[in-house]
Amino acid sequence: MSDAWLLGRARELIAAVQRSDRGEQLSVIATLDEMLEEAQRRGEPVLVAQLLRAAALARLVTKGLATEAEPRLDEMLAHTRRHGLALLRSDAHALRGRLLVLAGQEDAALTEIARALAILDDAATPDLQLGRRAWDRLLSSALIDCWIVLNQLGVYEAAEEVISRAHQAIRDSAGPHEITLQLINRIKMLLGWGLRLERVGRYDEAGEKFRTAASMAIAVEAPFAESLFPRRAGIAAVDQVGVLAAALALAAPSAAHIDRLRELLSTDGWPHEHVIVTIALARCLDNDGRRAEAVDTLHTTRHMHAEDNSQPSMRLNLMRELARLGETEPGQAGQPADGGGTGEAEGRIEVAGKPGGLLADYAGALEAELWSLRESQIATLNTRREHERLSAEHGAITQQALQDPLTGLPNRRALDERLRTLAGTATSQPLAVALVDLDGFKDVNDRHSHAEGDDVLRVVASTLRDALRGDDLVARYGGDEFIALLPGAPVSAAKQALGRAVSAVAALPHHLSHGVTLSVGLVSLRPQERAEQVLSRADAAMYQAKRRGGNQVASATLGAGEDEGEPPEYEAETDPTWGLEDHT
Repeated sequence: MSDAWLLGRARELIAAVQRSDRGEQLSVIATLDEMLEEAQRRGEPVLVAQLLRAAALARLVTKGLATEAEPRLDEMLAHTRRHGLALLRSDAHALRGRLLVLAGQEDAALTEIARALAILDDAATPDLQLGRRAWDRLLSSALIDCWIVLNQLGVYEAAEEVISRAHQAIRDSAGPHEITLQLINRIKMLLGWGLRLERVGRYDEAGEKFRTAASMAIAVEAPFAESLFPRRAGIAAVDQVGVLAAALALAAPSAAHIDRLRELLSTDGWPHEHVIVTIALARCLDNDGRRAEAVDTLHTTRHMHAEDNSQPSMRLNLMRELARLGETEPGQAGQPADGGGTGEAEGRIEVAGKPGGLLADYAGALEAELWSLRESQIATLNTRREHERLSAEHGAITQQALQDPLTGLPNRRALDERLRTLAGTATSQPLAVALVDLDGFKDVNDRHSHAEGDDVLRVVASTLRDALRGDDLVARYGGDEFIALLPGAPVSAAKQALGRAVSAVAALPHHLSHGVTLSVGLVSLRPQERAEQVLSRADAAMYQAKRRGGNQVASATLGAGEDEGEPPEYEAETDPTWGLEDHT
């Protein structure tokens, strides 16, 4: 299985899991977990991140499994930060927003989307190593995941901006599946937007949204036939996808749509798709003089999805539709006052079959307040988005101040801060401190060039960093010297770890290292010892390693009966097979 095959298969499974029954969904999740394990064995960062996304997303769309997505999203965030994968890190924040919507934490979800969009605002330059098409696809995917949350929250103006950016990202390279996905997503948004506009009495605008959605539903037919979505051959897309049928019905409610909508309502699909189809069916039934059936249909869907939080705005649309029909319990509906329909008069809330009344006035006032809150949500999103962007910019500047530009390791300033912190933390004791110097580095600069010397420093820095634990610190001290801090490590364990580093550098191909090796001086921080004192002792130990031929670790120890004012003894290891045990 090539990496490309794994990614392609993951895309197919994600398309399938969103329109499958529960048994098939669980099977897809198991398959994606196996593919994730394979990707993690291969270790290619982008592949791992995309499989983490697929495994998390499959759980988000499977009823009852959303909370299982959280550890995978946490892992995806940590992984993408570690490897500098901005687009996929943004996507992880967007999916966390989706999880928070399901948990009813709408304000926290908005914050996650602000973080995701701030990252995308700064990630304007494509990564040439990924390739333009792959970059565009990842950008579009992250934007769509942001759009889904904004659409769920009913923040349609912001959602429109985001989905337009997603379309622009892939307009030159989009295949049939991407085109189908874009059109269906826009239709969902327009229908939700239209229903929301009706709730504040803007019926002409709502009708325009419905008509635009209907024209798009017709345009979906051709690309849908070649998409990755599960489909039945020879059957029109409008007979297979609920939101497409709902778009035609909401644009022009009539009895002609009833049978199709009833059939689609009985199939598996997204909860909010069921709600849209239900509202469209209820309007067609009402238009046909069958208000009691319309009310029963609305109540059935309302009770079926009573615990679903994935679409708060759409749930209010469903409840508003029941109020519009003037009923509170199924089976008690009267006849439509004017023959049904969705015009301005028909869209108003009625009480006991009669327009107006105090309840209608109260509902109208509440809707106006909710509309103001929606506008406040947009302002909040923009404010948080700018705050996140500025915070990231400040963080980048701070990071640069603490980072060595050549090797990417922490610099001396960062080392001083970390050493000061660890020295004052009881849980970090014992604290091993090592000074690492390169043997033969001057010859590289003299015989080759400083550019070659810089390459050697980068390779050695990476090798040294990889040889130690994740919470150990390796910093560039200056020139060809490095400092390693190993919190919680006694000298014996630190010696084993640094021995692996010495062996790893010695084993590097000559064209990478030009034969340089490491001399390491290792000491343990003493109580109340200042930073310059412990570094001085590590420096003295390092020179002992140099005098003994280099390519080894020398550690300072106190002999029996000595006091701390006497010169220390040094122990050195030179056997290249030493310290092969795991360092944990």
